[in-house]
Amino acid sequence: MAQGQHEVDFCTLGMFILDDIDFGGSRPGVKNILGGAASFAVVGARLVSGSEYAQSVSWIVDVGSDFPPETLDVIKSWNTDCLFREDFSRLTTRAWNGYHPNEKRDFKYLTPKLRLEPEMLSDTQMWSKTFHMRREELHKAGKAPSTLDASKRPVFVWEPVPDLCTPEEQEKFFSANQAVDVVSPNHMEIGMMFDQPGWTENSDESQKLVQKIIDSGIGHDGNGLLVIRAGKDGSYAYSKISKIWLPAYHQPDASGATSVLDPTGAGNSFLGALAQGMVSTGREPFQAIDSVLSHSETWKKALNSWGNFQHHPMALICATVAAGFVVEQIGVPQIDVDGNGRELWNQSEFTERVRLYTQRLLKTLEESPQKHLLTN
Repeated sequence: MAQGQHEVDFCTLGMFILDDIDFGGSRPGVKNILGGAASFAVVGARLVSGSEYAQSVSWIVDVGSDFPPETLDVIKSWNTDCLFREDFSRLTTRAWNGYHPNEKRDFKYLTPKLRLEPEMLSDTQMWSKTFHMRREELHKAGKAPSTLDASKRPVFVWEPVPDLCTPEEQEKFFSANQAVDVVSPNHMEIGMMFDQPGWTENSDESQKLVQKIIDSGIGHDGNGLLVIRAGKDGSYAYSKISKIWLPAYHQPDASGATSVLDPTGAGNSFLGALAQGMVSTGREPFQAIDSVLSHSETWKKALNSWGNFQHHPMALICATVAAGFVVEQIGVPQIDVDGNGRELWNQSEFTERVRLYTQRLLKTLEESPQKHLLTN
């Protein structure tokens, strides 16, 4: 697990947190749950990477005096490139999550937080394909990796801080969007940012809001992506040239029941998987998507509308499936290896779920293309 001289596809500066979760009386609360933006983003990226590229997923975990040994075992089972920093003079960062109806969440820290800063990254992590960092100093020092990708601008996926999704922060929001490749608030946060009760795709006000954000520019060349995560309703992605709606992986059955137990971390996992997916073209999950959709003329036209960014819808499919694993239990999904050496998460292969989801998508895409492609 030590830092090595290998390519890093995904690196997060999110914090590791041990969570207490209060479900608002709908079920008993839980404590000491492996969580935080970093953990869930890493799970998402790790699902997409598969065991072959596990070490391309990199992060930092701050270990305090109260760090549970069983949590350490879980993290090590992922085989990611994890840098553990031990400081037994302090407690591990802990937080409380409280849930309300309509997926509204309250959050507060229970112990002092230890925020990660860019200068804390290792030389290897600095060259992540999906992180925009101050890297010129390393290049001058001769520490750049020998791979061709080192010269390319990395992809930066940004989730605005919920507390700063306020009308007062709008100008800073628009300014920050121009420095990233993907900006992804959820449907509640984008509503709060623009003083609206929430965001829904079929609202004229919501569509005007989307157009305003796209017109203001996302990314250094204006070709970035706005991804609105809408919980049980899936995600809506908009670029300057195209748009798509993807339903959530888990859908209610005839009785209205679903496999969703706890939504904590689903958004972070979605974004971690999206970032990893944006640099995973040609790998197994993409092959599974292509094997199902390649014969669909509707899908071909949809992909063509994305121009040079045809990998974006496929990365969004991977992100949707990854989030589906995270909501099935409290905390992170369980990883195992079966008798044939196949990696299983919650007793399922990630790529096989990608295939199943894509088959469902093909059916509804052919039946109602305008619904998925957001056309009139």
